Amino acid sequence: MIEKFEQTIKNEINDFFDTMDYQALNEAESLVLASEGEGGRVHVTGIGKPSYVSGYIASLLSSTGTPAYFLDGTEAVHGSSGQVKPGDVVIAISNSGETAELLYTIRTLKANGAKIIGVSRSRDSSLSQLSDVCLCTCTNEEGDDLNKPPRASIIKQTLLLQTLSILLQKERNLNPEDYVVWHPGGAIGESLGA
Repeated sequence: MIEKFEQTIKNEINDFFDTMDYQALNEAESLVLASEGEGGRVHVTGIGKPSYVSGYIASLLSSTGTPAYFLDGTEAVHGSSGQVKPGDVVIAISNSGETAELLYTIRTLKANGAKIIGVSRSRDSSLSQLSDVCLCTCTNEEGDDLNKPPRASIIKQTLLLQTLSILLQKERNLNPEDYVVWHPGGAIGESLGA
Protein backbone atom coordinates (compact mmCIF):
# COMPACT_ATOMS: atom_id res chain seq x y z
CA MET A 1 0.00 0.00 0.00
CA ILE A 2 2.86 2.40 0.77
CA GLU A 3 4.36 1.69 -2.64
CA LYS A 4 1.05 2.57 -4.29
CA PHE A 5 0.88 5.79 -2.28
CA GLU A 6 4.41 6.80 -3.27
CA GLN A 7 3.86 6.04 -6.96
CA THR A 8 0.48 7.79 -7.04
CA ILE A 9 1.86 10.94 -5.43
CA LYS A 10 4.82 10.97 -7.84
CA ASN A 11 2.49 10.54 -10.82
CA GLU A 12 0.04 13.19 -9.63
CA ILE A 13 2.77 15.75 -8.92
CA ASN A 14 4.61 15.10 -12.19
CA ASP A 15 1.34 15.47 -14.08
CA PHE A 16 0.58 18.64 -12.11
CA PHE A 17 3.82 20.33 -13.14
CA ASP A 18 3.48 19.11 -16.73
CA THR A 19 -0.01 20.57 -17.09
CA MET A 20 0.10 23.65 -14.84
CA ASP A 21 -2.13 26.41 -16.24
CA TYR A 22 0.13 29.46 -16.12
CA GLN A 23 -2.43 31.60 -17.93
CA ALA A 24 -4.94 31.00 -15.12
CA LEU A 25 -2.23 31.72 -12.53
CA ASN A 26 -1.39 34.99 -14.28
CA GLU A 27 -5.09 35.88 -14.31
CA ALA A 28 -5.28 35.17 -10.58
CA GLU A 29 -2.21 37.34 -9.98
CA SER A 30 -3.76 40.17 -12.02
CA LEU A 31 -7.03 39.89 -10.10
CA VAL A 32 -5.20 40.22 -6.78
CA LEU A 33 -3.07 43.14 -7.96
CA ALA A 34 -6.07 44.96 -9.45
CA SER A 35 -8.01 44.52 -6.21
CA GLU A 36 -5.08 45.81 -4.15
CA GLY A 37 -4.77 48.79 -6.48
CA GLU A 38 -8.33 49.72 -5.49
CA GLY A 39 -7.71 49.17 -1.77
CA GLY A 40 -9.00 45.59 -1.77
CA ARG A 41 -7.73 42.69 0.31
CA VAL A 42 -7.24 38.94 -0.07
CA HIS A 43 -9.09 36.31 1.97
CA VAL A 44 -8.52 32.55 1.84
CA THR A 45 -11.18 29.98 2.71
CA GLY A 46 -11.97 26.29 2.62
CA ILE A 47 -13.98 23.60 4.42
CA GLY A 48 -12.49 20.56 6.13
CA LYS A 49 -8.89 19.69 5.21
CA PRO A 50 -8.62 22.57 2.72
CA SER A 51 -9.29 24.96 5.60
CA TYR A 52 -5.82 24.08 6.92
CA VAL A 53 -4.35 24.84 3.50
CA SER A 54 -6.25 28.13 3.62
CA GLY A 55 -4.65 29.15 6.91
CA TYR A 56 -1.18 28.30 5.64
CA ILE A 57 -1.65 30.13 2.32
CA ALA A 58 -3.02 33.24 4.05
CA SER A 59 0.07 33.24 6.28
CA LEU A 60 2.45 32.59 3.37
CA LEU A 61 0.95 35.39 1.27
CA SER A 62 1.10 37.79 4.20
CA SER A 63 4.74 37.01 4.90
CA THR A 64 5.71 37.60 1.25
CA GLY A 65 4.06 40.96 0.70
CA THR A 66 0.39 40.19 0.02
CA PRO A 67 -1.63 40.82 3.19
CA ALA A 68 -4.17 37.99 3.39
CA TYR A 69 -6.75 36.87 5.89
CA PHE A 70 -8.16 33.46 6.76
CA LEU A 71 -11.93 33.33 6.33
CA ASP A 72 -13.76 30.49 8.07
CA GLY A 73 -15.80 28.81 5.34
CA THR A 74 -18.86 28.12 7.47
CA GLU A 75 -18.76 31.17 9.74
CA ALA A 76 -18.86 33.41 6.68
CA VAL A 77 -22.61 32.91 6.27
CA HIS A 78 -23.12 33.58 9.97
CA GLY A 79 -21.66 37.07 9.94
CA SER A 80 -17.97 36.66 9.13
CA SER A 81 -18.54 37.61 5.49
CA GLY A 82 -18.55 41.13 6.92
CA GLN A 83 -14.74 41.01 6.80
CA VAL A 84 -14.95 40.88 2.98
CA LYS A 85 -15.56 44.21 1.25
CA PRO A 86 -16.82 44.69 -2.33
CA GLY A 87 -13.82 44.33 -4.63
CA ASP A 88 -11.88 42.07 -2.26
CA VAL A 89 -10.53 38.76 -3.59
CA VAL A 90 -11.47 35.45 -1.98
CA ILE A 91 -9.40 32.36 -2.74
CA ALA A 92 -11.73 29.39 -2.15
CA ILE A 93 -10.35 25.84 -1.93
CA SER A 94 -12.40 22.65 -2.37
CA ASN A 95 -11.17 19.44 -3.96
CA SER A 96 -14.59 18.43 -5.27
CA GLY A 97 -15.72 21.99 -5.87
CA GLU A 98 -19.16 20.80 -4.75
CA THR A 99 -19.06 21.28 -0.96
CA ALA A 100 -22.48 22.73 -0.17
CA GLU A 101 -21.39 24.96 2.74
CA LEU A 102 -18.55 26.49 0.74
CA LEU A 103 -20.73 27.10 -2.32
CA TYR A 104 -23.27 28.86 -0.08
CA THR A 105 -20.45 31.05 1.24
CA ILE A 106 -19.14 31.80 -2.27
CA ARG A 107 -22.58 32.76 -3.57
CA THR A 108 -22.99 35.09 -0.58
CA LEU A 109 -19.58 36.70 -1.11
CA LYS A 110 -20.15 37.16 -4.85
CA ALA A 111 -23.51 38.77 -4.16
CA ASN A 112 -21.66 41.16 -1.83
CA GLY A 113 -19.21 42.15 -4.58
CA ALA A 114 -16.18 39.91 -3.95
CA LYS A 115 -14.04 38.43 -6.73
CA ILE A 116 -13.44 34.68 -6.47
CA ILE A 117 -10.38 32.58 -7.28
CA GLY A 118 -11.60 28.98 -7.08
CA VAL A 119 -9.27 26.02 -6.52
CA SER A 120 -10.73 22.59 -7.26
CA ARG A 121 -9.93 19.40 -9.13
CA SER A 122 -12.12 20.15 -12.16
CA ARG A 123 -12.89 23.10 -14.38
CA ASP A 124 -16.44 21.78 -14.55
CA SER A 125 -17.04 21.94 -10.78
CA SER A 126 -19.67 24.27 -9.34
CA LEU A 127 -16.92 26.24 -7.59
CA SER A 128 -15.07 26.71 -10.88
CA GLN A 129 -18.25 27.89 -12.56
CA LEU A 130 -18.85 30.46 -9.80
CA SER A 131 -15.25 31.72 -9.90
CA ASP A 132 -13.80 34.71 -11.71
CA VAL A 133 -10.60 32.68 -12.09
CA CYS A 134 -10.46 28.89 -11.91
CA LEU A 135 -7.27 27.17 -10.73
CA CYS A 136 -7.51 23.44 -11.36
CA THR A 137 -5.48 20.70 -9.68
CA CYS A 138 -6.86 17.95 -11.97
CA THR A 139 -6.45 15.39 -9.17
CA ASN A 140 -7.48 11.86 -10.15
CA GLU A 141 -6.02 9.66 -7.43
CA GLU A 142 -5.42 10.47 -3.78
CA GLY A 143 -2.94 7.66 -3.08
CA ASP A 144 -4.75 4.83 -1.32
CA ASP A 145 -7.33 2.14 -2.01
CA LEU A 146 -10.22 4.29 -0.76
CA ASN A 147 -9.24 7.18 -3.05
CA LYS A 148 -11.18 9.50 -0.72
CA PRO A 149 -8.97 10.88 2.11
CA PRO A 150 -7.31 14.01 0.68
CA ARG A 151 -3.63 13.42 0.12
CA ALA A 152 -2.56 14.20 -3.44
CA SER A 153 -5.24 16.90 -3.73
CA ILE A 154 -3.96 18.73 -0.63
CA ILE A 155 -0.39 18.64 -1.93
CA LYS A 156 -1.49 19.96 -5.32
CA GLN A 157 -3.65 22.73 -3.83
CA THR A 158 -0.67 23.82 -1.75
CA LEU A 159 1.76 23.75 -4.69
CA LEU A 160 -0.65 25.66 -6.90
CA LEU A 161 -1.15 28.46 -4.39
CA GLN A 162 2.55 28.53 -3.50
CA THR A 163 3.15 29.19 -7.21
CA LEU A 164 0.69 32.09 -7.08
CA SER A 165 2.53 33.44 -4.02
CA ILE A 166 5.81 33.36 -5.93
CA LEU A 167 4.29 35.29 -8.84
CA LEU A 168 3.01 37.95 -6.43
CA GLN A 169 6.30 38.03 -4.52
CA LYS A 170 8.21 38.55 -7.77
CA GLU A 171 5.88 41.40 -8.75
CA ARG A 172 6.76 43.13 -5.47
CA ASN A 173 10.54 42.65 -5.93
CA LEU A 174 10.69 41.28 -2.38
CA ASN A 175 14.23 41.32 -0.97
CA PRO A 176 15.68 39.91 2.27
CA GLU A 177 15.45 43.30 4.00
CA ASP A 178 11.72 43.51 3.27
CA TYR A 179 11.12 39.92 4.26
CA VAL A 180 12.85 40.16 7.63
CA VAL A 181 10.58 43.09 8.58
CA TRP A 182 7.64 40.67 8.46
CA HIS A 183 9.56 37.65 9.72
CA PRO A 184 12.09 38.75 12.35
CA GLY A 185 11.70 35.70 14.58
CA GLY A 186 13.03 32.17 14.56
CA ALA A 187 15.75 30.66 12.41
CA ILE A 188 14.59 32.60 9.34
CA GLY A 189 14.94 35.94 11.10
CA GLU A 190 18.34 34.94 12.47
CA SER A 191 19.56 33.82 9.04
CA LEU A 192 18.59 37.23 7.63
CA GLY A 193 20.30 39.15 10.39
CA ALA A 194 17.22 40.38 12.23
